[in-house]
Amino acid sequence: DKQINIIDTPGHVDFTVEVERSLKVLDGAVIVLCAVGGVQPQSETVWRQADKYHVPRIAFVNKMDRTGANFLNVIQQMKERLAANPLPVEMPIGAEGNFKGVIDLINMKAIIYKGDEGDSGFDVTDIPEDLKAAASKYRHNLIEKLGEVDDEVADRYLQEKGIYPKELSAFIRKATIEGKIIPILCGTAAKNKGIQPLLDAIAEYLPSPLDIPPVNGTNPETDEPVERKAADDESFCGLIFKIKADPFVGKLSYLRIYSGTLKGSEYVYNSSKDRKERVGKLLRMHSDKQEIVDCGMAGDILAVVGLKDTVTGDTICDESSPIVLESIHFPDPVISMAIEPKTKADQEKLGMALNRLMEEDPTFRVNYNKETGQTIISGMGELHLEVIVDRMLREFKVGANV
Repeated sequence: DKQINIIDTPGHVDFTVEVERSLKVLDGAVIVLCAVGGVQPQSETVWRQADKYHVPRIAFVNKMDRTGANFLNVIQQMKERLAANPLPVEMPIGAEGNFKGVIDLINMKAIIYKGDEGDSGFDVTDIPEDLKAAASKYRHNLIEKLGEVDDEVADRYLQEKGIYPKELSAFIRKATIEGKIIPILCGTAAKNKGIQPLLDAIAEYLPSPLDIPPVNGTNPETDEPVERKAADDESFCGLIFKIKADPFVGKLSYLRIYSGTLKGSEYVYNSSKDRKERVGKLLRMHSDKQEIVDCGMAGDILAVVGLKDTVTGDTICDESSPIVLESIHFPDPVISMAIEPKTKADQEKLGMALNRLMEEDPTFRVNYNKETGQTIISGMGELHLEVIVDRMLREFKVGANV
């Protein structure tokens, strides 16, 4: 029941917008940090956005098998460059070519991976003798650091009362959701090492929609603040955070439901545009696979088919209980180019392709210059516009010169 986003090095230029778009509708995010170079600029971008939207998070120090990997160095950089309060809940067994696994500091067990292949399996064993002293020190530091942000842990620590692993996990979860600490895990994702404990940590420490404060918005009729709890019996409201062109069903509108329920074939009210829309099908997206669902509940992220006039950042809700949620900020374009079709056949399809791409990407703009008679496309950089032109050819079969 958690909405999780794993954020790594971006594959496209419009990274900040994607991060903002994602973190705005998520309850928890996993931040992937590279161990070799320490905290990367992308990680800083993600961190700022997570701070902006008060998103609880955990960190995974990746690529522990690479030359120069240094777990403690990344933790130090997180303190200095991100002003974070990192709490290692694991320590690595070896590093670089000798990286063998991790020590779980909650349960005080070693997870040893059998080989270099991703599916070679692992054993959960007692901590090796030569690492017991270090593991004990790390666990002592973990409890001490947790005591700085939780009075009950501090009380038990000072009175030398024991803390069971289950209790320790509960204390870490509480402090994570409150944003007081960042649990740190490590591994090497490419070889599937450390990923199993990471998935357990996602389930254990990150919040469900019930763990975070209710969403706030305004009543469009009175401009008064309105609050919606993440409950199925509340009035329905949700935010459209992404539009995607689908070759089979047309326009897919990605929706985060903040409160209430939504059924297929219902009418909804677009409070941002003051008009009614009819929901066609509701889809749960699994990468490129689509699963049709009858109903969406509070906390769900679904794709909606059939919304014609709704765009990214619009709020849809019950007409009897209107609310407008905070929209997503998109920066203005920084570069413009003229675009022209390659052939006569492309000319007819060019306008349609550009409009579809503009619907998907709010940072991409198209306008017509009457003086020069040129169609001008604008975006966040040269690479951004190159990707747009490449997509026109691949997805819409439209050839164009810029």
